[in-house]
Amino acid sequence: MELQKNTVSQTWDRPLVVPGKIPAQADVVVIGGGIVGICTAWFLARQGVGVVVCEKGHIAGEQSGRNWGWVRQQGRDPRELPMIMESLRIWRSFKEQTGEDTGFVEGGCLFSASNDRELAEFAAWVELAKTAGLDTRLITGDELAKLVPGAASHWPGAMYTASDGRAEPHKATPAFARVATKAGAKVLTGCAVRGLDLAAGQVAGVVTEHGRIRTSTVLCAGGAWTSLFCRSLGIDLPQLKVRGTVVRTAPAPNVLDGNLFDTRLGIRRRADGGYTIAPGAILDHPITPDSFRYFFKFLRALTMDWHLVRLSCGRAFIDEWRTPVSWPLDQCSPFEKARVLNPEPNLAAIRCLRKDLAKVFPSLAEIEFVESWAGMIESTPDIVPVIDASRIPGFYIATGFSGHGFGIGPGAGKAIAAMLTGTDSGIDLTPMRLARFFDGSPIRPLSSI
Repeated sequence: MELQKNTVSQTWDRPLVVPGKIPAQADVVVIGGGIVGICTAWFLARQGVGVVVCEKGHIAGEQSGRNWGWVRQQGRDPRELPMIMESLRIWRSFKEQTGEDTGFVEGGCLFSASNDRELAEFAAWVELAKTAGLDTRLITGDELAKLVPGAASHWPGAMYTASDGRAEPHKATPAFARVATKAGAKVLTGCAVRGLDLAAGQVAGVVTEHGRIRTSTVLCAGGAWTSLFCRSLGIDLPQLKVRGTVVRTAPAPNVLDGNLFDTRLGIRRRADGGYTIAPGAILDHPITPDSFRYFFKFLRALTMDWHLVRLSCGRAFIDEWRTPVSWPLDQCSPFEKARVLNPEPNLAAIRCLRKDLAKVFPSLAEIEFVESWAGMIESTPDIVPVIDASRIPGFYIATGFSGHGFGIGPGAGKAIAAMLTGTDSGIDLTPMRLARFFDGSPIRPLSSI
């Protein structure tokens, strides 16, 4: 049987579906059809809140459909742990609760150590995990070999969390969107929000390319586009983008039944019998004017991951330089001119990945790379999201998930819905306030993108 070549890319590489008519009014408008915005809409709709999602392109057309598919607690910044733990509870029960399949499997997550120093660093995180009640532990020898039977690498050990899992990004967010719609949410694609309609300084509605929607509450969960949208409102949101390259293989021998991160690659088993694989040591950052604007805020993160980051200067700098800071709301906005951020994958990184894959898993040396793609990951200076109210009454922000948003998305949606309705989700969002980047708080990234 011929392999489908666009299993993943069909999520965004297809005709745009535009709404025939938009609602005149909503209790809440969510900007962005990624997993965070969609899950927020689902939890709001379940509470009887009238919610409309406005997505300029496709549901999961950007990073929510392009990520590795990992649903992990392991290695998280402590500020994210309560949210990802709640998120995993949702992932586990979602299919039974809704009948929708996200491809979720609780197959465990491994971070392999290249040397004793890395193993000692993992041991420190295991102690943190114990305080959070996680099942993370260090493994070595035969136990490690049994979990990764196809590996040729001789690791001194690994950090392992058996309760972690994985899902299929091209299936998951559309599944959440369907259940949100069944619960009463209206999910619109091909419907860019150009800006806010303000009255007496507070939110009175949104202006979309198809007209106005009255509302008193707006959440911007626009991923890599959020900083630009906020800047048009006079809100400074430190955010930079990195490009991640990913490949999908043909069905292959079972060398791993879970997720593994090695310094050379990240790999997980797919539901179709193949693997999703990405370079473990390459993140491309196209230099733009924002790179200079936010340089000092990102300095700690850059220093920590200097060995991973590959800088380039080209078309991205010119495109951002030419993008206006604001625009008339009755004219075409930047969000309509670029419906989908669809960067080309890094071919040099894929060539290196092929060599590294052969070293780590010799039985996969000749396996076909069926599909490759890239995505733009939006990041904050401390690699932790911003989830907060803005200085404009009624306007809220949820962004900067820094490559962690897929797994954490359902828990984030639950917490954000509670923030918008003034209820208690049990998840403290104080550490994710925007003001931490401006009030003198130390910027301390504790995990990587």
